[in-house]
Amino acid sequence: MTDSLLQQLKKRRLKLGLKQKDMMMRIGISRQQYQRLESRGNPRLDTLELIAKGLNSELMLIPKEKVRAVMAVLENSEQTKDNKRKNLSDDPWQNILENDL
Repeated sequence: MTDSLLQQLKKRRLKLGLKQKDMMMRIGISRQQYQRLESRGNPRLDTLELIAKGLNSELMLIPKEKVRAVMAVLENSEQTKDNKRKNLSDDPWQNILENDL
């Protein structure tokens, strides 16, 4: 159902368009250290918190009985974003003056 934590870190980094070497500037560890961590690491909690911050993310514990509900909310959020992008491509002038009202 869900990816391992290390897979999630990699997916997030790629979604942000970051390379492993970019993490050096964001969190202060070398590309080699980050590569090792992402592939087979067992990071300490403070390292995970640092990486989460570098990936503009939050660490959280979700009770097992709530995981499906959280995943549904996240998936719905992504679908809503995709629909807004589609609508914008259909009508590029949509909401252009909204902030001026």
